[in-house]
Amino acid sequence: MFPQLYLRKGAERRIRAGHLWIYSNEVDTRRSPLNGFEPGSQVCVFAANDKPLGTAFLNPHALICGRLISRNPEQGMTPQRLTDRLETALALRERLFDRPFYRWVFGDADGLSGLVIDRFDNVVVIQVSTAGMETMRESLVRAVQKLAHPRSIVFKNDGKMREVEGLDSYVAAGLGDIPDVLQVEENGVRFEAPLAEGQKTGWFYDHRMNRRRLQDYASGKRVLDVFSYVGGWGVQAAAAGAASVTCVDSSRTALDSVGRNAALNGLSNVDTLEGDAFTALKDLCDQKERFDIVVLDPPALIPRRRDQKVGEQAYARLNQLGLRLLDRDGLLVSASCSMHLSTDRLVDIIRGSGRRIDRFVQLLEQGHQAPDHPVIPGIPETDYIKSCFVRSLTGFL
Repeated sequence: MFPQLYLRKGAERRIRAGHLWIYSNEVDTRRSPLNGFEPGSQVCVFAANDKPLGTAFLNPHALICGRLISRNPEQGMTPQRLTDRLETALALRERLFDRPFYRWVFGDADGLSGLVIDRFDNVVVIQVSTAGMETMRESLVRAVQKLAHPRSIVFKNDGKMREVEGLDSYVAAGLGDIPDVLQVEENGVRFEAPLAEGQKTGWFYDHRMNRRRLQDYASGKRVLDVFSYVGGWGVQAAAAGAASVTCVDSSRTALDSVGRNAALNGLSNVDTLEGDAFTALKDLCDQKERFDIVVLDPPALIPRRRDQKVGEQAYARLNQLGLRLLDRDGLLVSASCSMHLSTDRLVDIIRGSGRRIDRFVQLLEQGHQAPDHPVIPGIPETDYIKSCFVRSLTGFL
């Protein structure tokens, strides 16, 4: 039924253990030359002993050349199967949240590798990052229309992975118009996020629960929100009763959105500081500024495994600067979205940062990604968000 792709001996172990990816160096190219397949084609995957493992989307030009669709060798990705998986994913989110603001599809975690869908009430933003999923574009539009009846469907296909897959970068309407801004509600706070100029799909739902926990600490506190983007952490802290909030970001456009989002919620205690985060933090230290809470939520500082050492050094420098800015009894919220940085390693970096500047640190709680970003135990790449709520005491011990 499908073209056949054979793996090298032993390469099936990861697949059998629960992973869904096939790397190009795992393919037996003598039996199934990769250049014999079209990008985006569906194939039946076989172990070296000729036992079928399932079906996969294939892109012969990518390092991750195969992405499993089904463990049934007779089932590929059809419009109906796509709709069924979207419906299953939607059922989870509707159980979790009472308002239609969430990540609807989280790629491999929802059995739809190469696909991310974020929902903003009646606007649905789709990101396709693989050649296989690109072939399903028209089916995606029909399925989303059927299940959610949105006013607009937007393909924001401008991520870095598309270049790896040999795909064009574009932003286009699948249905309706492309709004300038997205309306977002999170933890009882309203936001507007830029779409065309915004990061990823325009908003990051992954830290939803961690931002909710911050609200419990924020009342009456002076808060510094670093790498603030449009104010997801800072504006929510302000809404929870923070005495003052300063949002730091290198993007003027993002900081303009911070101001609008504060006004949208009737808040007058939020100001902004434009500049490189590391430079801004050092300048604030030199000015002997102090805060009760410092939030550090940088972009992935370890984008690739080969960046591990340099990235960990950046996290260490960042956490030292954050701790320096805390008052005698302060709270550091240190977050990371780097898949290659484990929670244990982040905790160790915070420990080392505290010791280097003579702070007594207490790990109060650890946060995870929100449940609309489910983790698949066999796919460690789906587990990427972490946050540490750390109390810092000066001169205590």
